[in-house]
Amino acid sequence: MFNKILVANRGEIACRVIKTARRMGIRTVAVYSDADANARHVRLADEAVAIGPAAARESYLVIDKIIAAAKATGAQAIHPGYGFLSENEDFCEACEREGLVFIGPPVSAIRAMGSKSEAKKLMEAARVPLTPGYHGDNQDPAYLHQQADAIGYPVLIKAAAGGGGKGMRLVEQSADFIDALASCKREASSSFGDDHVLVEKYITRPRHIEIQVFGDTQGNVVYLFERDCSVQRRHQKVLEEAPAPGMTPERRAAMGQAAVEAARAVGYVGAGTVEFIANQDGSFYFMEMNTRLQVEHPVTEMITGLDLVEWQLRVASGEPLPLAQEQLQIRGHALEARIYAEDPAKGFLPSTGQLVHLAPPAEGLHVRVDTGVEEGDEISPHYDPMIAKLIVWDINRDRALARMLQALADYRVVGVANNIDFLSRLTACPAFAGADLDTGLIERERTYLFPEGETVPDEVFHIAALAELLRERERALRFASRGSDPLSPWHARDGWRLNATTRRNLMFRVGEVERSVTVAYLGDGYQLTVEGRSVMARGELNPRGLLRVELDGTRMDATVIAAAGRRHVFAQGRAWQLAAVDPLHHGGDGGGAEGGLLAPMPGKVIALVAAVGAKVEKGAPLLILEAMKMEHTITAPVAGTVKAFRFAVGDQVGDGAELVELEKVSG
Repeated sequence: MFNKILVANRGEIACRVIKTARRMGIRTVAVYSDADANARHVRLADEAVAIGPAAARESYLVIDKIIAAAKATGAQAIHPGYGFLSENEDFCEACEREGLVFIGPPVSAIRAMGSKSEAKKLMEAARVPLTPGYHGDNQDPAYLHQQADAIGYPVLIKAAAGGGGKGMRLVEQSADFIDALASCKREASSSFGDDHVLVEKYITRPRHIEIQVFGDTQGNVVYLFERDCSVQRRHQKVLEEAPAPGMTPERRAAMGQAAVEAARAVGYVGAGTVEFIANQDGSFYFMEMNTRLQVEHPVTEMITGLDLVEWQLRVASGEPLPLAQEQLQIRGHALEARIYAEDPAKGFLPSTGQLVHLAPPAEGLHVRVDTGVEEGDEISPHYDPMIAKLIVWDINRDRALARMLQALADYRVVGVANNIDFLSRLTACPAFAGADLDTGLIERERTYLFPEGETVPDEVFHIAALAELLRERERALRFASRGSDPLSPWHARDGWRLNATTRRNLMFRVGEVERSVTVAYLGDGYQLTVEGRSVMARGELNPRGLLRVELDGTRMDATVIAAAGRRHVFAQGRAWQLAAVDPLHHGGDGGGAEGGLLAPMPGKVIALVAAVGAKVEKGAPLLILEAMKMEHTITAPVAGTVKAFRFAVGDQVGDGAELVELEKVSG
């Protein structure tokens, strides 16, 4: 077994690998960019080596820097994690050339499966079922268009070297193919340095089911059952679970054997995932093989009781697989939700900033949190905006769903927009809860998942006001304790007035709705009135924002965090963000370009779609911004004339930068 390994990655997967290595008595070396100098994975590792600027192409993707760090620290092996260089055949070859063990498959397997089109040819020879499509080398747009027309719409354009949902476009009709192809090729080139694509028939209501496989250097290959990853957004997985709902033993065995044959066809060693598209009738087709550990591997670990990173380390050091196929068993059900810094209300745009308050649910037998950040850390614009992976387990799916809902309700994040409330709705959605699964679930359940015009309960304003009053009282007590007369009545915040009851108003705003909370001070609490409804309120607030509240004799726990003029209220399984309004302040919140002409996040301009002087209709594309490895199209909020672009193609822009000057058509 190795004495020291280098982890050539960052974030939660680097922390995940370090955790297992430490348990096994293996020392670890982290690498970090300038942006990650204080990152959690750097703090956890035994040693850490700086490898360059924030941009991944100048740090985490530079093979020579990674190899040099390993050799300088005496690491015997390199774990690539996932993403970055994990499926890069040049990196694997460089490790072998320098006498370092690559903790992953041999370069021949990476090369064979690195191209989706070449992988399809191999699987066809191995008699693994394939989706109808074009997987050839002719990349002429007209020829690809002709092939798509022959396959029949809808079709899916996919980057041959792709993964993680990048470089994929669904095309519903022939007229849209050329534009979609150009966009797909741009994204593929940016993400993978290769714009080669393939075109496949898009299966209506498909399920995405993948099989975890493992091989060793002695020729043994097993499958560790399946994961259902059907719930996706823009081809990126959102919720994953194991085992797949509705999977029969016969179908599991058939898919497992097909995955093993796929692995054997390329002489696979280590952890890999064979991904299939499955029809509702049970038929399935090979999609691709990921020659690395997957983001969602924890659900497999939860139902098997195994540590897949430990298996990787043992196999890479030459040991045989710890268990044979007949020794592997499924116990219970597991779910994984990806907690992201993104805003579902704004099309899931990534959010950046400091994690002012971060309180995940307590971990134990049923709950696990894999994360690369802690409170006070930054979610930067340079990398994937994942905060954590929340994994739950229980003896069956219904109980696992209940565990997930409770764990999400207990998750507290302040400082960046996040998808926790969305994940709660998704988990509770009748279609998901009833296992009516396919990759279009989020789109077909939009009404449930994206409710419009939600009314904020009065209790939320009561709770926010009570927290405000308790904070005022605590500040007054601290101030008094530092003074010369700590018992002076002038320090009291009890609203006392001679022969009168003091009343005051606290103002809060949610969206466009403002609410005034009228406060009357009582001897042992407060009377809080919102929209004519009054409650008797009292409570205790601790420094972490945890509030033990009593409203009209009903007790509950809530959390209220004050940050940057806002009050983040977590109560009854929901999160609400209220703006604290100064009633003496008059004026607006400031202006901005209407309808999205400001950059929604830091990024790079990659295309100017409209021309200066052109007259455009409302909704017409104006430019394309690349941020967080995704393309975002900025559209015209109104009909008008494009007067000027503030940036050129290739320019980096900051969050909120004005991108386009658009003159509205009068009348």
